[in-house]
Amino acid sequence: MLVVLSLAVGTFGGAVAGGAVGYWTAQQTRPTATLASVPVASPVIQPQTTQLRVETNSAIVQSVDKVRPAVVTILNKQKPQTVRSLWGMRTFQPESSGSGVIISRDGYIVTNNHVVEDQASLEVIFANGDKSPARLIGTDPYVDTAVVKVDGTVPGIAEFGDSTSLKPGETVIAIGSALGDFRNTVTVGVISAKGRSLDTGQGYSLEDLLQTDAAINSGNSGGPLLNLLGQVIGINTAVVRGSASSASAPAEGLGFAVPSVTVQNVAENLIKKGYMPRPYLGIRYQTITPEISGANGLPMKWGVYVQGIERGTPAEQAGLREGDIITEIGQGKIGADLSFTNAMLRYKPGDQIKLAVWREGKDITLDVKLGEQR
Repeated sequence: MLVVLSLAVGTFGGAVAGGAVGYWTAQQTRPTATLASVPVASPVIQPQTTQLRVETNSAIVQSVDKVRPAVVTILNKQKPQTVRSLWGMRTFQPESSGSGVIISRDGYIVTNNHVVEDQASLEVIFANGDKSPARLIGTDPYVDTAVVKVDGTVPGIAEFGDSTSLKPGETVIAIGSALGDFRNTVTVGVISAKGRSLDTGQGYSLEDLLQTDAAINSGNSGGPLLNLLGQVIGINTAVVRGSASSASAPAEGLGFAVPSVTVQNVAENLIKKGYMPRPYLGIRYQTITPEISGANGLPMKWGVYVQGIERGTPAEQAGLREGDIITEIGQGKIGADLSFTNAMLRYKPGDQIKLAVWREGKDITLDVKLGEQR
């Protein structure tokens, strides 16, 4: 089935209710039997099951009440664009919207990178309808995370929970501005899986994502995914839907969130430094695929061809040359499931690793100390 990765960001421009049914077993009685002698079967739904449902519903309501004041809508007025039309060149300024969650009394708000991308100005709408201008602090596209800041008093803050302790089947709650208009929409589901990867189509994948069946719609991007303690255990980022041109049924219940352990680390760095330190090699390269390999008679199906090396970089210091083909970075072999960028993202600036390189028909190994990319 052809599927489409959709970043859940809104652009300007009913649930099915179900009730639990208990069934009783029919009893045939003799005419002489008294009413007291007729056995009455118990309903399928036992008292403890009902009590558990009540407790779960109560936990959901309490979690939403706790976090709702900290959930915001983010309006992104993007940079002006000029296009050619039947009436000549015309300039317009696109606008989009997403969600975010306040994480500190100082007014720092976590959202997605794609919510604030190409921003010219940002505005935040709080849960009570108040508005405030916001400024961008920093972004990290490799985990689709960004931090913006508002000045003044904030109506609430949310706390992070531990996403590493989550298990499939746990109840989770998503809050966000569905379709950009329905602010603070609440949906409920479960953790469907952990450790998922999604190809961004930009040479790298979003990795180690949480998968949930809680409904995530356009405009939900950047909103929190909560546990039943009212803690943020993820930031909603994308959904996968079926293509309208596909003969197969559309995908349902495929939402994804960046885990809180990742978001918290990135947010702290963005607030302190304005950027997320990432490993740096210092090369210009072209990705080798099976098609390119076959056309050029290369012995490997995947790798990166070194087109150029920047001076004074870790690549130059390690002895890399133009024309080299890198096939492995550390313990990661470059392939269909591991791009060059994602292989690099497994390490930190300053790490000493080995590169497996094919050079002029020979396999060699080079030691490199990774630099820091801002």
